[in-house]
Amino acid sequence: MDQPVILWFRRDLRLGDNPALAAAVETGRPVVPVYIHDEALDGRSLGGASAWWLDKSLRALQADLATRGSPLVVRAGDAARTLDQLIADTGADAVFLNRMFEPAAWARDADIAETAKGRGVEVRGFNATRLAAPGSVRTKGGEPFKVFTPFARALWDAARSRPGRRAPETLTAPTSPIAGINIDSLALHPKNPDWSTGFDDWTPGEAGALAALVHLIDGSLSHYATDRDRPDREGTSRLSPHFHFGEIDPWRVVTTVRTAADHGDVPHGQAEKFAAEVAWREFSIQLMESFPDLATRNFREGFDRLQWRDDPAGLEAWTRGQTGYPIVDAGMRQLWVTGWMHNRVRMIVASFLIKDLLIDWREGERWFWDTLVDADAAVNAQNWQWVAGSGADASPFFRIFNPTGQGETFDPNGDYVSRWVPELARLPTDWIHKPWAAPPGVLAMAGVKLGDTYPNPIVDHARARDRALGALKATKG
Repeated sequence: MDQPVILWFRRDLRLGDNPALAAAVETGRPVVPVYIHDEALDGRSLGGASAWWLDKSLRALQADLATRGSPLVVRAGDAARTLDQLIADTGADAVFLNRMFEPAAWARDADIAETAKGRGVEVRGFNATRLAAPGSVRTKGGEPFKVFTPFARALWDAARSRPGRRAPETLTAPTSPIAGINIDSLALHPKNPDWSTGFDDWTPGEAGALAALVHLIDGSLSHYATDRDRPDREGTSRLSPHFHFGEIDPWRVVTTVRTAADHGDVPHGQAEKFAAEVAWREFSIQLMESFPDLATRNFREGFDRLQWRDDPAGLEAWTRGQTGYPIVDAGMRQLWVTGWMHNRVRMIVASFLIKDLLIDWREGERWFWDTLVDADAAVNAQNWQWVAGSGADASPFFRIFNPTGQGETFDPNGDYVSRWVPELARLPTDWIHKPWAAPPGVLAMAGVKLGDTYPNPIVDHARARDRALGALKATKG
């Protein structure tokens, strides 16, 4: 009974509602909390913005564990080999973990469990990040769902909420300290230059996640269905990075939102709209389980025939927010400065890259992977393929957003553009989404010199639309 158990943290960086932690505590044995930094933990190296978030989330977890008596042991290297060494160093005969569901991580964990079993070490896995157990939501034929609406109905029928669990007040540490490394040595925070100075609005960690949930209930949830499409308003939850790093249980979020509706604090329709967004995340994850190459291959094979353009200059203008289309540039600049982009604008900038510039959606997926603090392998890939029309239950390729119309509809006063493209802030509302059409006198009064202080459009939208539709037609020839 003196043998400790290893509690292996991965993307479940919280103490409350953590089934692996709860099970470890229930053994009555010393608990060794461990984080192993493996660059390829889920089969893909972290993007820069995600690494920034992980750095802060680990520090928050470290502080929470320190107050409970069993410090976090941090090590780095290949996960399987490092875990073997930890088992030897601690004398542990059990490892408790919450499962990861990316295909590469799932296979890796299965190998680890099999090897450990041969050495007399038990590996127990739990579900801390999914609404439903893997494989439990299937069509009547036993196949994965490829359309969201029937998936969501089946999900809510099959899923059973987990009981809420408070974080333990104390943890029993092993009698001898276990060696680890300092989080600083992981070099997760950017240096030379530090491009994260605009990330200050974020509070990574469990406490930040719970605060974001309270803010959602008290604020934007009451008008979520409409305001979530308005980048000029605070209408979204901003919970996505907390979900990705497992700082909050999705069941806690869904239950809290629905309880608020039951108590009359928010309309039921708004609560269910938000719950549907959580279900979309689940839909994306189950798709990647069945189609592991979702981030690199078209889900619909017919799109393999689409002829993409090689346009390095256009791609660079897009990444830098210098396309000449204000709503697109505002989104790309918001992303670079804050590590996040409003959900409606994500669709607009993706449509522009894929359809106006006819650049392969995988280029955009890679850029988002590196620059989003909420970059999630399944959700990022599924959303890019949704816009491209190549994914499951996707928006048709011929649905091509007009960036000017999108800006005028969802940022009607130009407040979002004014914030992120300040060189246009003095333009009247009538022209802020189409400065190229403004009279010369209006541009002069606003201090705008097209081609100098702000670029001319790098592409004519009407012609680009015709070009994209032609490329689509050619795939069917």
